[in-house]
Amino acid sequence: MSHICIGPKGSGKTHLLNSLRESDSINDTSHSVSTVGTNIFTIKNPNVKESDTNKQKSRQMASVQIREIGGTMAPIWRRYFEGATHIIYVIDTSNLCQISAAGVLLYTILTEPRLQTADILLVLTKMDLAYRQMRNEALLMIQLAKLKKELRQKITVVETSAVTNTGLSSVMDWLFPPPLKKTTQAKTPESH
Repeated sequence: MSHICIGPKGSGKTHLLNSLRESDSINDTSHSVSTVGTNIFTIKNPNVKESDTNKQKSRQMASVQIREIGGTMAPIWRRYFEGATHIIYVIDTSNLCQISAAGVLLYTILTEPRLQTADILLVLTKMDLAYRQMRNEALLMIQLAKLKKELRQKITVVETSAVTNTGLSSVMDWLFPPPLKKTTQAKTPESH
């Protein structure tokens, strides 16, 4: 499985991934420099204890590696799509000027032939800076309801704030879904 995190420049990808890696690493004074190139983040599964990692009974992944690709590299994002199974697409909801451009970039990702079976996580970041109406406007501007009807990919939408840790548990649930439980079929008595 290959996980990629992309989004426009300044959308909050690095803050999000740092928060997922270490939940108390981001606060009101945190600042990051826009990623030029790529970063690799290893995110550990909070549901798997270190003692469980050696046991074969554990069916959940202990960690995932996520490649963050800088927003300035949007023209060459597609070079990284080969084998990608999970795409995290980040949009800054506090920047309405950027949302329409983010929508155009999202369309190019969703129409990419190599990503037709990829799971897509649409992360609306900086919810601590945005008000509710901005979130609704963002979803309207990217026409998410229409997209969901027309696309093959499964799109999950999560609202987050790296500063307040809002929504991070939902992102973790998407990254580390619980293992499927085996269902046992009830035996029906045979009629004689």
